[in-house]
Amino acid sequence: MGMTAVEKVLAAKSGKASVRPGDVVFPVPDYVMIHDGVVMGAKRELDSLGINRLAAPDKVMMVSDHDVIYGSARAAERGAFNRRAAKQWGVKNFYDAGRGGHGHIFPMESGLLLPGMFYFDNDRHATNAGAIGAFGFRMGAEISRVLATGTNWVQVPKSVKLTLKGRLQPGVYARDIGFHLAMLFRKGIFDADLDYRVLEYAGDLDPFSLAERTALCSSPTEIQAYGVFLPPSAAILAHANVKAQRPFTPVYPDADALYEAKFTLDVSRLEPQIALPGGVQNAVNLSEIAGAAIDHAFIGSCGSGMWDDLVQVADILRGRRIADHVRLFIAPGTEASTQRLAREDLMQVFIEAGAIMLPAGCGPCNDAVIGPLHSGETSISTATNNPSGRFGARDAKLYLGSPATVAASAVAGKIADPREFMPMETTL
Repeated sequence: MGMTAVEKVLAAKSGKASVRPGDVVFPVPDYVMIHDGVVMGAKRELDSLGINRLAAPDKVMMVSDHDVIYGSARAAERGAFNRRAAKQWGVKNFYDAGRGGHGHIFPMESGLLLPGMFYFDNDRHATNAGAIGAFGFRMGAEISRVLATGTNWVQVPKSVKLTLKGRLQPGVYARDIGFHLAMLFRKGIFDADLDYRVLEYAGDLDPFSLAERTALCSSPTEIQAYGVFLPPSAAILAHANVKAQRPFTPVYPDADALYEAKFTLDVSRLEPQIALPGGVQNAVNLSEIAGAAIDHAFIGSCGSGMWDDLVQVADILRGRRIADHVRLFIAPGTEASTQRLAREDLMQVFIEAGAIMLPAGCGPCNDAVIGPLHSGETSISTATNNPSGRFGARDAKLYLGSPATVAASAVAGKIADPREFMPMETTL
């Protein structure tokens, strides 16, 4: 019996010829990622145990992306603590505010995270690694164990295979697929539990860019998938070869790999989706909620903060203004994207449209440490999820949509179909 892609990654990093779901392994990671909100707790825990040296500081990647703009004395204290920790630990791969961007985006864009790699992360959005054909494993607060020892036990997860077929219609995007998938799994239409499973995509995946693959990783994470994986296409490998900062070996599933369940989704008839307040699984066709008034909009997050997402937004905002009663926040995923926005004049498009530009990072998606909502207000965003209170007031209504849908809605002042704002195609 063959192996899935993630089983191959875990076997290779554990020095084993093969592994099966349920096996316990101790994989040696290519990286260990820890973000700014967790460093203080991890260091204090290790200090209390008398551990002042990391097992492999050269593999540790510290990222400041949650609190990029210090909005409180507490945030400033944490930032200063993190800088001291990086120095004391000897961490060279320290991407402080203004140095990298979102930790679940810039490593893939810059060639740090590559196909076939494995890394430990304190954050569950490590699933984004599947977009480039790698596997990230969430450790939560137990990331301190990995920092101290260099590894940790991992139980090999089961995998669920999802085959996509068909081509998306204009105005429908990968993020729409994600919302729709979350609904199908949570309502039992796709009868499988993704909790501590890997969702492995298959089918007609070549048209999906790195940004679209990243979007496909987002919503499954919010319904408890522990991993997401897309076999790298020729275009993804070409990107990796150009950007790679070290050698890499891509992995692909065997034809006879064992899956707990298999499903197929035809995306050719999918409409733009909106996730209603309360969770990504509350997805409906946009037409069912079009016209609902909004006060607030946000474009960014590790689900929709890549360059291609920003280009989609610029295509809609160019020559238009956002509605007078709406405030639109845009947070690029990486510092490289911010610089490119300026070089290619897309930053000017956003500013002239009336958007509020934020530095690269999580933006309001970090529990609205910036850009919160007041009681009774309504938001539409590309945040990773929309539970009550995520953006401030618990009675605020939070909708989710694709970057294009959010941009169109910001212009209209109400939830709007992005297809109404796209350039008309002409034929000769």
